[in-house]
Amino acid sequence: MYRPFQQKSVSYMRLAPYRRIFREGVPILTYHRIGKPSEILPQVFERQMKEFYEEGFQTTKLEQWAEFKGPSNRRFVVTFDDGSLSVFQYAQGVLGRFGFSGIQFLVANFIGKKNEWATKGPEVGEPLMDKSEVRAWLAAGHAIGSHTLTHPNLARIDKKRAREEIFSSKKKLEDLFAIPIRHFCYPYGSWRQWVRDFVEEAGYETAVTTDPGICRNVTDAFALSRLDVGRRPRTLANFVSNFLPWTL
Repeated sequence: MYRPFQQKSVSYMRLAPYRRIFREGVPILTYHRIGKPSEILPQVFERQMKEFYEEGFQTTKLEQWAEFKGPSNRRFVVTFDDGSLSVFQYAQGVLGRFGFSGIQFLVANFIGKKNEWATKGPEVGEPLMDKSEVRAWLAAGHAIGSHTLTHPNLARIDKKRAREEIFSSKKKLEDLFAIPIRHFCYPYGSWRQWVRDFVEEAGYETAVTTDPGICRNVTDAFALSRLDVGRRPRTLANFVSNFLPWTL
């Protein structure tokens, strides 16, 4: 019997009944923004992190992907797509309280701007982290990766532009923050074999998709599966039931 946590229309089921599943491999959790009821509220994010902490889980880094094969020994990865300011405002403190770390995938040409690619018509985009906030994020022990220059659907643009998005975003972020950029995230989770090959050619070590699953018996570091627990359905129980039925 699991006990739901209620916050307005948000129901959150305890992680405990599903700990076996998350121990079979390494779950890479996906989030975008924090604070909007349509995605995930701060208190729900904190509840998720608290339950991983109470179950004895620790965060691990994507560069340790080779260790994802077999039982995870209670390891998981926390990823954030786009570089939302809300993650800096709400998630950083929560992660720190539990001794966790995360990685933000930044859209290199939109640092300090708004997520215009996610807006329609007269909608106003949401603010993204600026350079000083990214530096503070790094100083707190977190990581960053590339989410291209402008957030295009890589599988739907020509190869020349896709290559530029993948290669130039890496260089730009490395120049801005003076650190190696090892990890890549496919915008919209859209990729093809030739896109994946560009990512490897550019010198990244891993790439994450939106393909649902837990990293077990990983053979390709450039097609890592993730669990999108930052969107509906935002209960881990519902997510597992909908997307990972073979593990139940």
